[in-house]
Order: sequence, then structure tokens, then C-alpha cells
Amino acid sequence: MTVLINNLVADTPEHEYARKLSAKYEGWNAESILRDVIEHEFAGTIAMTSSFGADAAALLHLVAKIDRTTPVIFLDTDRHFFQTLQYRDELVEQLGLTNLVNLRPALEDVRALDPKNTLFQSDPDACCNFRKTRPLAAVTKDYAAWISGRKRHQASTRANLSVVEYDGRGFKINPLANWTAQDVTDYIRANGLPEHPLVEQGYPSIGCFTCTKPVEAGQDARSGRWAGQDKTECGIHLSVYEDGEGI
Repeated sequence: MTVLINNLVADTPEHEYARKLSAKYEGWNAESILRDVIEHEFAGTIAMTSSFGADAAALLHLVAKIDRTTPVIFLDTDRHFFQTLQYRDELVEQLGLTNLVNLRPALEDVRALDPKNTLFQSDPDACCNFRKTRPLAAVTKDYAAWISGRKRHQASTRANLSVVEYDGRGFKINPLANWTAQDVTDYIRANGLPEHPLVEQGYPSIGCFTCTKPVEAGQDARSGRWAGQDKTECGIHLSVYEDGEGI
């Protein structure tokens, strides 16, 4: 239950446990973190999300080494580059992943909220909400924890990212939090993994084709996402305290 004190969210035992786990894992390598959360801390109650974007192959490969049956949730927004969908299928086959979960927005939401497929222009937050946040929330409630590929280097908004968070719904594991862009590149090359075909075209972060542009040299990796807008996140990484749900 959410507890408010002077309009602020009070700490819960879950928040404290997340901090303890985060401190424990801070000096561990990514594979060790993943092995501990998949096989011990959250055994049988953990999933991962993947955009099958520019950095996705590294985390997917690490998870596949530990347990190929780990649920891998992909948000099929019906707005992905066709290269992303091809890349998804290629990686799933190459890594032997056996539990891919493709989530799509509810048809009734599409008809009611975005019948002309133009909502991304007038209200991108609302577009992300029904295409990504709602479908994911409906599934992740069935898990105690989920694995995310977010990294501190990606944007100023992620600079203080913890290895483990509690977002009011469940625990979120960020095993690559301290990886750099070069770390990802080196891992992909060292393990003979395919690169997303849009990376060489200047896309270091890849979302929906309607809201993603190439990035100029020296910019944040995510600066091509919702370029020219104040928006920096799709919403799936906001806590219930930030988006108002449950308060």
C-alpha cells in the first residue's frame, strides 16, 4: 500500500530491500547479477523486457547463457521499424530463446484512442501509454521483478540509475547500469552477435519509427527519441509515484 507523509511517498520494506540489493550488486559483473536474480533472489518470478534495439543483443545473450526459458517481453507497438522486427526474430533464433512474449496494444484502445494513427503527433505521452505502458503493466504484475537494459551513460536522466529499484509495483533489475557504449560494442563483437542494422545509420537508441531520429555525434544516445520535445521516456520506467497510479 502507498503511504503518504506530507504528500511524500514514505519508504517501504521493498524500497529498503532494493537499496540493499543494489549496494550488494554494485561491484558485481552483469552476468553474476543476472545469475543471482534469475536463479536465487527471484527464481521463477522474473522476466526481462527488450526493445530489440541497438544494445539489446548484449543483455539477451547474457540472459540466454543463464536460462533460455526466461520470459522476454517485447512491446510490439505496431510502430517499430521493420528492421527491428527482423532483428528480433534473428536474435530469438540465434540465442535459442524459448519464451518470447509479444505484447500489442488492445484493439479497442487503438480504435478509440488513435483511429487515424496520428496520436503520436498531438499527444505522444498518451500514445506511449496505450501502446506500451498499459500492455506491459498488465503482464509485469504477474512477476516479482523484471530485468531492464537501461544504462547510466544513455542520458542525463539516467545518470544516477541504481542496479536495483522498486517502482511501487515490483523490483527492477538494471545489470548493465554501469556499462558504457563501448562496453556494449565490445561485448557484441566478442560474442559474434549481430548488430541492429540501423546502428550504422546513426541510431544508437531505437524506438518507434514515428518518434526516432538519427543522433548527431556527441549527443546523448537517446537524443533522437522524441527529438525537439520535452519528453525523454516512454513511461514504462516511471514509478507509480511518478505517474500518479495508486496514489
